[in-house]
Amino acid sequence: MLAFGWWGKSRTKNNSDFLVAGRRLGPFLYTGTMAAVVLGGASTVGGVGLGYKFGISGMWLVVAIGVGVLLLSLLFAPTLQKLKIYTVSQMLSLRYGKETTKASSIVMLAYTIMIAATSTGAYATIFVVLFDWERWVAIAVGGAIVLVYSTIGGMWSITLADQVQFVIKTVGIFLLMLPFTLNAAGGLDGVRSRLEESFFQWDGIGVSTIVTYFVVYTLGLLIGQDIWQRVFTAKTPSVARWGGATAGIYCVLYGVAGALIGLAAKVALPAIDVAGLGKDAVYAEVATQLLPIGIGGIVMAAAVAAMMSTASGALIAAATVARADVVPFVASWFGKSIDNSDSDNPDEDIKGNRMYVLGLGILVVAISILATDVVFALTVAYDILVGGLLVAIIGGLVWRRGTGAGAAWSMLAGCAVTLGSLVMYGTGIWHSLDPLNDGIFANEPIYFGLAASLLVYVVVSLLSTPTPAHVRQGWDDRLAAAAADSNPEHTAGVSR
Repeated sequence: MLAFGWWGKSRTKNNSDFLVAGRRLGPFLYTGTMAAVVLGGASTVGGVGLGYKFGISGMWLVVAIGVGVLLLSLLFAPTLQKLKIYTVSQMLSLRYGKETTKASSIVMLAYTIMIAATSTGAYATIFVVLFDWERWVAIAVGGAIVLVYSTIGGMWSITLADQVQFVIKTVGIFLLMLPFTLNAAGGLDGVRSRLEESFFQWDGIGVSTIVTYFVVYTLGLLIGQDIWQRVFTAKTPSVARWGGATAGIYCVLYGVAGALIGLAAKVALPAIDVAGLGKDAVYAEVATQLLPIGIGGIVMAAAVAAMMSTASGALIAAATVARADVVPFVASWFGKSIDNSDSDNPDEDIKGNRMYVLGLGILVVAISILATDVVFALTVAYDILVGGLLVAIIGGLVWRRGTGAGAAWSMLAGCAVTLGSLVMYGTGIWHSLDPLNDGIFANEPIYFGLAASLLVYVVVSLLSTPTPAHVRQGWDDRLAAAAADSNPEHTAGVSR
């Protein structure tokens, strides 16, 4: 990974190269990097654990991720690729012409930091098993490797590393772990004859859980900065659409394979203590007990590759949002003007980006080591992202009558209602009305936030003045310029 990071450094000549790989990725590189960034430890290690515990229905978490990639690619990716921007907030500013929409960048920064922290913390699940390290050492070593190659070469280094990680994951899961585990269980016929019928039911994990996966992961993928930033790397709108769709299909197959591995492991290794060790222990147990030495190592490397690809993607997304959106936005509160857009000095642009990646990378590693429950923070970030921002972002892409006032008030209402609901559920205030609620992990806060956000967006947009003609014209010109194969990046500062 470090070697590929150094190779990527040689391709990094300017801001666009560092942040979006020069917008030059063809179908092969784009498909690999998109699949790599969305399939992390939860999809790889967690997917096998879900298959072990619930059977074939354990696939739904990863399938929901694949559906999110498919929807984004087929419906929105070509438009996003044409805009020649770097962040979600820039899209909102370009579409609505309102500075208030930049508040979305603060939510996006929190979300990307938490994604990076959970992926970085996941290294411990592998390194502790392999080397008997302390948890903090495992996180520090894995995090340092990702931090180094992400810092020196940016998106080019991450893309090249992703390709290796994508190959390792594909070989490890499809060509090694799946056939070896099925063989140890006596094949599909052996699995079916030795397990209860409930393990083969599509809804064995629970309908409410399946719905949650689609609400959280599918909708979250539609608007996540880490995913959009990969869309911006595509060479053409066609690559963004069909390369992304291919990655989505790959994700669905990946989910099915993980569930089948877990299902077969339930037969071959029935004594794994899922309750005591946790479902994530299944992956490591399969690799160390069912696979020959060497092959088991490749499979363990596949898990680490999955975690690294997600961590690096989230890290550069966090750095991009912080530098391009959050710092200038916060500075404006104090009457200061900071412009971190493309300058006439590419070396200074790259140096600035590296400092942001390095600083946030150190913060992410520290959070992963010190925090006892980053999943809690990730849940809050995901809920606010979807409940607060989804309507304004998707509405701007599909509804021409949507206005900046509608978007701003929609985000405020969605975030406020989602946060308020999270507090009520998390503190038990809601318990008297819903004794079976899941506390902070309940689904209802997202639903309440989405409902409030949608209602406010539609009502305020209809009651407010339509988006100014020059703003709409700027949006349309940006899309038309890209469609005509010209390069509108020289006007990118307008969107900031």
